Amino acid sequence: MTDSLIQGASTHRYEWVDNWALMPEGKRFGDTHAVCEVADGRIFIHNGSPDSMAIFSPEGEFLESWGEEYAQGAHGMQLNVEDGVEYLYLAVTSQNFIVKTTLDGEVIFKLGYPESSGLYESSEQYVPTNIAIAPNGDFYVADGYGLSYIHHYTPQGEYVKSWGGTGSGIGELDCPHGIWCDMRSGEPELVVADRRNVRLQYFSLDGEHLRFVEEGLLFPCHFDQQGDDLLVVDLHGRLTILDKNNEVIAQLFENPGVQNRDDYPDLPHSDRIPGKFISPHGACWDRSGNIFVGEWIPDGRVTKLRRIKD
Repeated sequence: MTDSLIQGASTHRYEWVDNWALMPEGKRFGDTHAVCEVADGRIFIHNGSPDSMAIFSPEGEFLESWGEEYAQGAHGMQLNVEDGVEYLYLAVTSQNFIVKTTLDGEVIFKLGYPESSGLYESSEQYVPTNIAIAPNGDFYVADGYGLSYIHHYTPQGEYVKSWGGTGSGIGELDCPHGIWCDMRSGEPELVVADRRNVRLQYFSLDGEHLRFVEEGLLFPCHFDQQGDDLLVVDLHGRLTILDKNNEVIAQLFENPGVQNRDDYPDLPHSDRIPGKFISPHGACWDRSGNIFVGEWIPDGRVTKLRRIKD
């Protein structure tokens, strides 16, 4: 084990475990866009392949898959527990909809573009990338690859309102790629990965702009939260952990300038070096404090960062 495979400081030290999840013979990942851990410890990996929802044991053993219908455009995934039952909310980019499913893939509802908002001339302008869920069950869809709006819905999927739109001013967004309900202040707030503006932007649940976070970011993609820590996934080759005050605790396994390579993100396998991220797109903590990371690479890469405990 080399020092380059262990990074971080104090209680935030991690060991890189390369290629933690591998598909069985005859199957292969597409872009590994999103990762989550469910209550029984299984790890769900949302990716752009016929096995779009690939499910693994905590040890990295492939268990099963579903979701061939989401292979084209598989992107955002958010887990939510409602009355003791776990559900997945998926943002399917190139198919221009979001869908709520059970852990087995049964569809609860499916929503296309918010026609009643009056913001869109056609469904093709709406390209949702991620979803956040508030404690009351309301959810918020980030139209990251479309017109850069945030759309608010009731738990039943009824449209409430929209805000944002493309720009760099207060309340404006430019590729709101990720969105998360941040509970660390004691009150729910929405934090948006305002990617092309290279900042995080905070809103109230009603869409009021609260503040920006601009330090320590490269090209922010999405989030996860554990306790007072916020995990920021930076597409340009790095993970960042922020404390309750959004100060940097750790920046992990950076690969400076990787985004400037002509073959980015599809680097040759010989250049996919353990201890160096290429294009981290989604990540989550598990209950033990380990981090699982999926990267935006055409044939996928999933890495486990094992938390080193004193």
